[in-house]
Amino acid sequence: MTIDLAQHVRPGDTITWGQTCAEPTTLVELLVQQADKIGGLRCFVGIPAQSALTVDTVPDSLTVHSYCGAGSNARLHAAERLEIWPVHYSTLPSLLSGGDFHCDVVLVQVSPPDEQGRHSLGLGDDYFSAAIDTARVVIAEINDQVPFTFGARTLTPDQWTAAIHTSRAPGELPTPAVGDDTRAVARRVAGLVPDGATLQFGIGALPEAVLAELFGHRDLGIHSGIINDTAMRLVEAGVANGSRKSSDAGVAVAGLFGGTRELFRWAHRNPAVELRPTAYTHDPAVLAASHQLVAINSAIEVDLTGQVNSELAGGRYVGAVGGAVDFLRGADRSAGGVPVVALPSVVRGRAGDVSRIVSRLSGPVSTPRSEGLVIVTDHGVADLRGATLSQRVERMIAVADPSHRAELDARADGVLASA
Repeated sequence: MTIDLAQHVRPGDTITWGQTCAEPTTLVELLVQQADKIGGLRCFVGIPAQSALTVDTVPDSLTVHSYCGAGSNARLHAAERLEIWPVHYSTLPSLLSGGDFHCDVVLVQVSPPDEQGRHSLGLGDDYFSAAIDTARVVIAEINDQVPFTFGARTLTPDQWTAAIHTSRAPGELPTPAVGDDTRAVARRVAGLVPDGATLQFGIGALPEAVLAELFGHRDLGIHSGIINDTAMRLVEAGVANGSRKSSDAGVAVAGLFGGTRELFRWAHRNPAVELRPTAYTHDPAVLAASHQLVAINSAIEVDLTGQVNSELAGGRYVGAVGGAVDFLRGADRSAGGVPVVALPSVVRGRAGDVSRIVSRLSGPVSTPRSEGLVIVTDHGVADLRGATLSQRVERMIAVADPSHRAELDARADGVLASA
């Protein structure tokens, strides 16, 4: 089935849609095909799963914006076809529903209707759904392979401008492969997670590796931006039963599902898991009130004073500011919480190992040192909460790879002098 987008989309419009597995793939494909006919469009995209919008397909008439350089977005940015928003994830709903980047058009993937005629957002509520309330046009892709999930808002036909029916597998985010260094970091992070803790975790190999180390824990809860296949297995095993959560007891909460078909089948009409909008998942008050919130986020590099770069690697924009600061700050304010930034101590390459604990960041400061952080590498844990600059330098050198400690120590005085 097809639709003439020119009947609904005007030149100069701003368009957004769900990210990862929530992307309405058919509608995005049609946008790619028809954008040049409409002209002068811009869009806001998130993390791609199997997106139709790539450096090889993006039309000249479409300007692409995003908060991240993940996946195929990195190539778009390298080709100067992607504008980056270095903003906190919690600000995205308001940015997309008002101001200069107010979205005129929302493309949304929904499930088939329930008995009351309501269509679930299925695989993602997240930041983009806030724009539905203020958009001039909402176009729905009703995909019979999308699960009906609880918690997320629902839509009825009177709430959209047009719709198409499809039957295609949503894009997937498979569980990434995990190396020995990453697994060693994950084991140390798992040791910081108390029984009964509420978990937040990011996307990628390291957060998933941490989750895989938690099957011996008890009564964990989930309040996160994403739920993946490994988190699903923790819930299925009874490990993440949410019994001690201060909010949404007994329910795993997230903004979107990022995984495989197995996850999608499990999520269908499952009361053990609910989707919520970013305004809730990243709400500072909700996070601070969470029982022992452990925020598990990764980084590209961390300097000796605790500044974190999670955006730029080797001169390429591959990450994001994202929701890390939102969750780390929430964990720091949560009673018994632990704000974790985890990373292997080195990047291994043909030319030798490169330290990821550095005297000076090679990219921007994504998370400032003013946040209380616990830095974890394969060589130890550096708790920087309440630490002086000199204490931070000492603790960070101690978790660097031993082969790089002498060089970091030689630069320590210079770091402190310029700090």
